[in-house]
Amino acid sequence: MLLSVITVAFRNYEGVVKTWASLAHLTREPGMEFEWIVVDGGSADGTAEFLEKLNGDCGLRYVSEKDSGIYDAMNKGIAMAKGKFAIFLNSGDVFHEDIAQSVRQLRDKNDSAMYIGDALLDFGDGHKIRRSAKPGWYIYHSLPASHQAIFFPVSGLQRYPYDLAYRVSSDYALAARMYKAGYDFKRIKGLVSEFSMGGVSTSNNLELCRDAKNVQRQILKVPGFLAELSHLLRLRTTGKAKALYNKV
Repeated sequence: MLLSVITVAFRNYEGVVKTWASLAHLTREPGMEFEWIVVDGGSADGTAEFLEKLNGDCGLRYVSEKDSGIYDAMNKGIAMAKGKFAIFLNSGDVFHEDIAQSVRQLRDKNDSAMYIGDALLDFGDGHKIRRSAKPGWYIYHSLPASHQAIFFPVSGLQRYPYDLAYRVSSDYALAARMYKAGYDFKRIKGLVSEFSMGGVSTSNNLELCRDAKNVQRQILKVPGFLAELSHLLRLRTTGKAKALYNKV
């Protein structure tokens, strides 16, 4: 199987439905082999009932049980994944309508790298900004692409799962560990996903910046003065993003 789409949800029935609807952009592609894994945190809002009624549509497999937070749930999804690559599209996130063009590019790729594309950041009221993937070296400052636009090799995810010690930047820590272990970032063309600002990694600004600096020092071994410079830049840029999100 080429792709595992992993969706984490908790008390977000409408978001799960929205994400499921966007999978149609993949199902319309002839010969597209993928599975949809949903890890729900035991919601009592109809999510489990909706998933049960889908009866395995889109290769669906799911669990609905308590977990220790979003990154613990993501690790459960990783353990279930059977694809060559995996992408995390959480409840409410959607695939861009051109997603099939991006996934097609993975068919002849080996699983020794992380493949990154572009994403649309939705600030609400029709205001969207394209976040283009950056060169791999950008990992020393931040993720070179939106988390929802990174195709991870499942073999790498299973070796370097999410570290729950990083409460809001475990996605950055995971990518940094894989990068240091030899998994390069490689660019693919096209828009992969769309997602709303204001999630775990965009709403906790101060903690996000503190976590990221720890990743730089502890995993990436960035010198202290450069990590501090990156920290100040991150405070400025994430603060602007948060202000824009709150404004619209």
